[in-house]
Amino acid sequence: MESGNNSGFAAIKPEFIIANHERTLALECLSEDDKKRLADVDSSKDSNEPNKHQKLNNGQRRILKGQNKARPCPFTRTPETELCSSATDLLESDAIPECSNPKCRFMHSIEDYLKLKPANIGSTCYVYSIRGRCPWGVSCRFGSEHTTDSGRNIINEGVWEEHQRKPQSETINSLSRDIQFKLRKKKYDFDKSEKILLKYSKNKPADKKCDQKTEDKEEEKEIKGLENLEVKNSEETSDEKNVSVKISCSTSNSDDKDIVKNDKPSGCVTDEDVISIRKEEKKKIDWSGKLYLSPLTTVGNLPFRRICRDFGVDITCGEMALATSLLQGAFQEWALVKRHSSENLFGVQLCGNNPYVMTRCAQLLQEQAVVDFVDINLGCPIELIYQQGAGSGLLRRERILESVVRSMSEVLTVPLTVKLRTGVSNNKNIAHTLVPKFGEWGASLITLHGRSREQRYTRLADWPYIEECAKLAKPTPLFGNGDILSFEDYENAIKNHPSVAGAMIGRGALIKPWIFTEIKERRHWDISSSERFDLLKKYVNYGLEHWGSDTKGVENTRRFLLEWLSFLHRYIPVGILEHVPQHMNERPPFYKGRDEMETLMASSNCADWVKISEQLLGPVPEGFHFLPKHKANSWK
Repeated sequence: MESGNNSGFAAIKPEFIIANHERTLALECLSEDDKKRLADVDSSKDSNEPNKHQKLNNGQRRILKGQNKARPCPFTRTPETELCSSATDLLESDAIPECSNPKCRFMHSIEDYLKLKPANIGSTCYVYSIRGRCPWGVSCRFGSEHTTDSGRNIINEGVWEEHQRKPQSETINSLSRDIQFKLRKKKYDFDKSEKILLKYSKNKPADKKCDQKTEDKEEEKEIKGLENLEVKNSEETSDEKNVSVKISCSTSNSDDKDIVKNDKPSGCVTDEDVISIRKEEKKKIDWSGKLYLSPLTTVGNLPFRRICRDFGVDITCGEMALATSLLQGAFQEWALVKRHSSENLFGVQLCGNNPYVMTRCAQLLQEQAVVDFVDINLGCPIELIYQQGAGSGLLRRERILESVVRSMSEVLTVPLTVKLRTGVSNNKNIAHTLVPKFGEWGASLITLHGRSREQRYTRLADWPYIEECAKLAKPTPLFGNGDILSFEDYENAIKNHPSVAGAMIGRGALIKPWIFTEIKERRHWDISSSERFDLLKKYVNYGLEHWGSDTKGVENTRRFLLEWLSFLHRYIPVGILEHVPQHMNERPPFYKGRDEMETLMASSNCADWVKISEQLLGPVPEGFHFLPKHKANSWK
């Protein structure tokens, strides 16, 4: 897919261009380490702050390039100033219960908490308005309409009764405490997976004891040095720390109230464990022509997927999850599996490096979650993942990859899909050697990102190669992924590459989630700044519903809003462009919008993103510091 402008700059109407703009460095957007390094390099200055208007020397340029690694959490709360959850949601008639945790460090006196509680952000609680009862009670930062002066919660009986009549929770796929206990104590029944693994093991052991040693050895493989995994189908990078995380992708957070399946079903004995399901008997999905939202780590969270569903996306997939973490019952990883009721075609993406953990994890998801398909990540370019043979590292381990796909496909009754890159090295594509085999191994859909691991996002996606692979993959459908930012990009991709069954959209959805509406209505939407601000309001409401409306939930929502704004600011309004559409590899000169809000939304400086968040979530708390992923966003 070609860009309409070889210069790399978007054509902006002259009246909106700000000529001779002089960039300045926003010191509040730098890490403390970078501030010290700048001061050390510029030793001739009396102050630790460099002269913002002075031309940087080579040493300073090197410091201010690249990414901020090991980014800290923007805000951390202290338990001593927060109310224990046992005392938050109490009605006037309820007695204060005793906390069941003898080591609890949170406050238990509502009166003392009210003295320290920060001022409310607003007078209207979104959660209360849709449910009739806010579960965060007195700790809600919007709680003035549903709490008494004494800190007791109030219920809107009519709305609450209607909410309780709903057949199921709006958010499902939570992990129950019972299943978590079985996973952590290794009591979960994986007999079904073990039989399949024995069948597809490349080196079948002579006895079960030997087989168990092999499995244990594979399961104990670790990735050293990876904590905050931030792999995006758009900007796939990571924050690295000196910790170890067991491989096989993420786990997810859940609470006990949501619907999960527990033990094996009671009733008549079935032959499911004896007679495996044939490929033609699996549940089938008609993939053709559907719009697929990429699984986007960090930014592809549940509230963002709801936004994309509102704009018409057909297929959604959770953020990449490490299979070993799911098998360990980690709540924070199971949060990535959560599904909203509006997601009518939803899958979970797994990452792992061997069939043992991947097959067991597939069985676990089959039995304990409600998913329409399971996807294997074969494209993650992160070095630590790659070196352990997971993500794009599996592309160079064909025998292991075959075992993974075959065994997972057999253990699942829902379709299995794969997502991969063109290859590992820049000039050596290998996807064409694998795509003809995936269908035979049991995959229902193949998604091909038109770049190699080494290319990341430095070149345009290779759609002619995607078309070549789509021909080889038939009859298994293949979706293309890369550089779609308008309905014209989408139509050109489908029209010029007729063998491709559909398109997956990642960065395009982050920059302008209304792209799905544009594609379905075949138009360029000149969305106003007020409409975009209303979109941010909706995202914030979805975030407060998902993460909570207490201080912790508010700051979680703010953090993920800021991460999204790091993409959203790249959108160039249609009415400002000389030529539409905007292309993925084009960047604008410094320009002003048609109003103040449009100008603010176009800022690439993270300090301006924080200002936008404050208009929605109130002032940032003391000690808050958001560090952008890219150091380039520290400039004004």
